[in-house]
Amino acid sequence: MIGVTLLTGFLGSGKTTLLQRLLTDPAMARAAVLINEFGEVGLDHHLLDRIDDNVVLMKSGCICCTVRGEVADALMNLDSLRTRGEIDFDRVVIETTGLADPYPVLQTLRAHPVLRSHFENGGVLTTVDAVNAGRQVEHRAEAVRQIAAADRIILTKTDLVEDAAITALRATLSRINPTAPVVTGADETRAIIARLDPALPPEDVAKSGAHHHHHHHDVNEDLGVVTFSLTVEQSVDWTDFGIWLTLLLHRYGDRIFRFKGILAIAGEDRPVAVHGVQHLVHAPVHMTHWPEGPRVSRMVFILEGIDPDRIRRSFYAFMKLDEVRAVA
Repeated sequence: MIGVTLLTGFLGSGKTTLLQRLLTDPAMARAAVLINEFGEVGLDHHLLDRIDDNVVLMKSGCICCTVRGEVADALMNLDSLRTRGEIDFDRVVIETTGLADPYPVLQTLRAHPVLRSHFENGGVLTTVDAVNAGRQVEHRAEAVRQIAAADRIILTKTDLVEDAAITALRATLSRINPTAPVVTGADETRAIIARLDPALPPEDVAKSGAHHHHHHHDVNEDLGVVTFSLTVEQSVDWTDFGIWLTLLLHRYGDRIFRFKGILAIAGEDRPVAVHGVQHLVHAPVHMTHWPEGPRVSRMVFILEGIDPDRIRRSFYAFMKLDEVRAVA
């Protein structure tokens, strides 16, 4: 399976600059990159060979493909070229437009009958403009959704603002998405590349839940976003949990921007990591070991317009768990 990573971010947030930097790294030599237009990334001096009308091979070895129609068509074309032995790649990076919601692309990977057999979610990287992000998250729902969907947030243009402004922005980002580590594009490009893989980073969930009480939630009324965490000491029945989550997302999926969790499953020694975006649930990951701290189930939800207590009550009722036995 080939991991597909989405590079998203609001207009002018530095996606193209970051992509240029990524493409010069040897670790990206066997990557396929889907971009809107070649010219937008300034790749002409890197071109080595044109494979077809939409695909070129660069001197670095990276494959670049323009997306002139649907993302599914571009991925199908790449997969066909790979099957015929005309190109080879071990990962895909898709640069979305500045106003894009990442969810439809993730849904395409999961729902497409052919793509889901060859490609899997490789995470969402979101660039955030340190100069303009404060205004963007207040007035543009797209910016909030991109941040909420992120597995990694890359803070750009930090050299143009004061340290106090960066600190305040980090606090805002943490309220929107407490599970996504924030890095700087200029200083930690290699760390970003190292994270271009389909595996859920479970330590992020553990850290995000470590400082929360059993049903803590933070509300940012200006953004309309609620971050809700739930920590439970009892083991969870996997079948019951799956049914509960399915029903929850069927009812409220459009307003659940992101959820992540580490579950203590009844009858299992190892924890199971789960995560998803809106209606889309990614394949669960059996972790090799428990993170530090108590062996409890932790879940983090990023919500819009949903009362967290409604989720909490439905969880305990459906799982037949006692709320008194919760981790303080």
